[in-house]
Order: sequence, then structure tokens, then C-alpha cells
Amino acid sequence: MITITNDAVQKVEQLLEREGKVGYGLRVFIAGGGCSGYQYGLMFDDQRQEDDEVVPAGKFDILVDGESAMLLYGAEIDYVDSLMGAGFTIRNPNAVASCACGQSFSTAQDAGHGHAHASAGGCGPSCACGGH
Repeated sequence: MITITNDAVQKVEQLLEREGKVGYGLRVFIAGGGCSGYQYGLMFDDQRQEDDEVVPAGKFDILVDGESAMLLYGAEIDYVDSLMGAGFTIRNPNAVASCACGQSFSTAQDAGHGHAHASAGGCGPSCACGGH
């Protein structure tokens, strides 16, 4: 299923505490759209759905709906703080191409290929990251 680094666990716990969200989990989901076909989403959620995969992580649970779980199998959530900025990132072994901002991706199945292709590294016109 999905894993999370210690840095990401610590940041989520800090945010939950700061926002007073006792009993909430971190919902990770995939939505259609973005410049590469799919886009990642993260939000705090206190409602568990019947088809959720639940992964314990520190003082909270990671919640992934059944459909998103298929596209996130083997993925890792990390929190990175660097000179270029800070934020959550998802390393997804199912993504064969991704937007330069890292917020959207496509799979081999979407491209109609059974193998990975290198990303061009640029964002398309529908990307909101401003990196095109």
C-alpha cells in the first residue's frame, strides 16, 4: 500500500495540532485532471468511507479510497524542505510521466504503453504551478 516518511509524519502531526483537528486522518486521493492526466490530493478528514484503505501513521491514519489505492500502490508520501521551497511530495512507482510541479502524473496504461517513458519535464497549459 502507501507509506509515509518520518518527516511527513512529523509535519502532518504539527499541522493537525495547530489546526486543532483531533481524530482526523490524512486523506490521500487521486482526481482526474492536471496537465498529465491525474492529480494528487491531500486533505484532513474525520470521515472514513466503507472502501477506505487505512494505514496507521504516528498519531493519525492515512485514508485512501479504493479507486485511488490502485493508483497509489507502493507510493511514498514525503515532506521536503529545501531552498526551492517546502511541501509534501508523493513518489509514485505507477507514474511514468509527471508534471514539472510534481502534482500531476500519468500511468503506462493511460499512455497505452506497458513501459515507462521519460517526462518532458514541462507543464502543460492547464497546469496551475506556473512552471511552463
